[in-house]
Amino acid sequence: MDTQEEELKAKVIEAIKQVYDPEIPVDVFELGLIYDIKIFPVNNVFVLMTLTSPSCPSAESIPSEIEQKIREVEGVNDVSIELTFDPPYGTEMMSEVAKLELGFL
Repeated sequence: MDTQEEELKAKVIEAIKQVYDPEIPVDVFELGLIYDIKIFPVNNVFVLMTLTSPSCPSAESIPSEIEQKIREVEGVNDVSIELTFDPPYGTEMMSEVAKLELGFL
């Protein structure tokens, strides 16, 4: 990954960190819901993500909010979000920040 792609990926992560699960006071990145972020040629962004549960009440709104935030990043050409439940989400996927915030540590 070249410097330009790394900078764009950092901006994309900052954009994703603006999105919160409505039921949890931690952003979706720190919660561990983002499994992968890829930057393809011409600044196309691919995000592989999950939700805390397949029946999550925010199943429609969280991915579309993430897509919207990424599209606002200067230089992003296109955004593709893919939802997966493999592997299933677990609290061990949370960052230390999220675990502290939610009292897991």
